[in-house]
Amino acid sequence: MYLEEIAEPTLDTHQVKIKVKFTGICGTDIHTYKGEYANAKLPLVLGHEFSGEVVEIGSDVTKVKVGDRVTSETTFTTCGECIYCKSKDYNLCSNRKGLGTQANGSLAEYVISREESVHLLPDNVSYEAGALTEPVACVVHAALEKTSIDKDDVVLVLGPGPIGILLAQVVKSQGAKVIMTGITPDENRLKFAKEIGVDLIIDTMKEDLKVILDRETEGNGPDKIFDCTGVVPAVNQALPLIKKKGTFVQVGLFKEHVTPIDTNSIIQREINYIGCRSQKPSSWPIALKLLSDGSINADKMITSKYKLEDFQEAFEAVMAGEDMKVLVES
Repeated sequence: MYLEEIAEPTLDTHQVKIKVKFTGICGTDIHTYKGEYANAKLPLVLGHEFSGEVVEIGSDVTKVKVGDRVTSETTFTTCGECIYCKSKDYNLCSNRKGLGTQANGSLAEYVISREESVHLLPDNVSYEAGALTEPVACVVHAALEKTSIDKDDVVLVLGPGPIGILLAQVVKSQGAKVIMTGITPDENRLKFAKEIGVDLIIDTMKEDLKVILDRETEGNGPDKIFDCTGVVPAVNQALPLIKKKGTFVQVGLFKEHVTPIDTNSIIQREINYIGCRSQKPSSWPIALKLLSDGSINADKMITSKYKLEDFQEAFEAVMAGEDMKVLVES
């Protein structure tokens, strides 16, 4: 990956040109950088978690204007014809193209998005916080659209990475109790999770997960579990501990397409095991509201900022695993 001058992008009639302010680096960017993400169409400008200012609009655009502070969904084009497009489940359209994966993204001075995908930032949401809208929308989709959270729920979140900690904050916004697990190398991130409002943290290499969950749930197990690790042993450790008839949402991606999951626990405990992919348009207004009302502590989540010309250092910082959320300023 390298920095170079390319032509300034031009607009179609229904598109919006955005002067990028900040871009967050996520796991997909790292996988693409390492050559591990097969869906990326190269050459490609990476970046899909971003905020910016509208500097030009197409002739058919009516919902935003030049000068607006915005963020954008990652959906760049869809087929518009399939059953998923008709229900606005764009994340499931087989012909969807996304910003930063199949279309040029936001690690640049300018990015083009379609009007339908653009969202206004609330006045009290900074450009920095606005760049977190996409990952917040992903966890909103997982916690509030693929299932629901009741205030009396005990919820277990596996993995104290950025997605796990954002998801924990969404769950806390609904009044539920949140328990988060990690392993000994996650010590600093588990402490961070506690500081940001997680009720109980567990190092599964040092503590007995079953004993603690039994104590916290009167022996019934958590009502919901969200796996944000994509690590098979972590999932299999948690499946037999969930409440019978509980809900398990698979947020993290597994390294292998076919994995040895504890299906016996799913069957015998009548678990609702739910797949969750990315986000969809309905996730975004909820995400922006959570950012606006302070349910997501954006300032604490953003631990480093780099200039665009220092992208290499930014990516290395993410891969080092010490930061929570790294932003690149265009």
